[in-house]
Amino acid sequence: MSERQNLRFRNRKYLYGSLVLLLISVICVAFSNTGGDDFEMARREILIRKIGHELLLQSGDSVSRVLPVNKISDNEYQVSFEHELGFLPDSLVNTTLRLIGNDSKVPDYVVNVLNCGNASVAYGYAISNNKKNDIVTCKGRRLPAACYTINIKFKPSTIITAKNAYLLGSLPILAFVGFVFLRSVKPGKTLPESTDTQDNGMFTLGSVLFDPNGRKLTLNEKTIDLTGTETRVLLIFASSPNETVERSRIQKEIWEDEGVIVGRSLDMFISKLRKKLEFDPTVKIVVIRGKGYKLEIDS
Repeated sequence: MSERQNLRFRNRKYLYGSLVLLLISVICVAFSNTGGDDFEMARREILIRKIGHELLLQSGDSVSRVLPVNKISDNEYQVSFEHELGFLPDSLVNTTLRLIGNDSKVPDYVVNVLNCGNASVAYGYAISNNKKNDIVTCKGRRLPAACYTINIKFKPSTIITAKNAYLLGSLPILAFVGFVFLRSVKPGKTLPESTDTQDNGMFTLGSVLFDPNGRKLTLNEKTIDLTGTETRVLLIFASSPNETVERSRIQKEIWEDEGVIVGRSLDMFISKLRKKLEFDPTVKIVVIRGKGYKLEIDS
């Protein structure tokens, strides 16, 4: 496969990987989209404010204000009042049941009446879609006039829970796909270019044709296969024919990324290359003492 084909292949993998990541991102956004829930939450806030309004009316107060609803979280709200008030718990229970309790879309909820000063619970009850699970006590006992905050907490709906589960579940998948994708498109070691190459990426070394992509030598229709390391070593020489190549440079380019540099490894590969080039006496690798090696090509 030529360098140009390798480049096209890597670009294609990059494109496909990008499309996969984009698809997963779109799915995550779709599951995290709460557009439909926003309407229900806004409607829920209005109903909670109306509960406070009717509680004031039932206590004989038609003048003071219900303060703005405080949204603690997506499922928890607080409503407070301008002035102190006293009321029967029965009124609060009946009002919440009438305004929000009869809606099958409303999940289970817990109501706590908190004292403003210390946030202690003055009264509380729990309402469930399954009436057998309702917890309502102390009805008929009037709460004295005081500063109260009414806290209403809804059970997270199965839709929101499922969305969060899908979203959280998709994050490891996204990370895994991204990891595999980045590994697949990580550029490997590319063969250095040379102005002495032919259009097909091959080198002419005397009467020997060196094909680095095919990892072979061709002489008089005879083919000699090369290993990957032999190809990389010979390519360094072929890129700088009749020039001294420092030993340290070859070791660095070939073995440094593997974390271990063994001097005798280079000597072994030089010896193997000499044997494979010996069919053409005009091409030989010679030692330049104290410096390195040179690929000599007689003209």
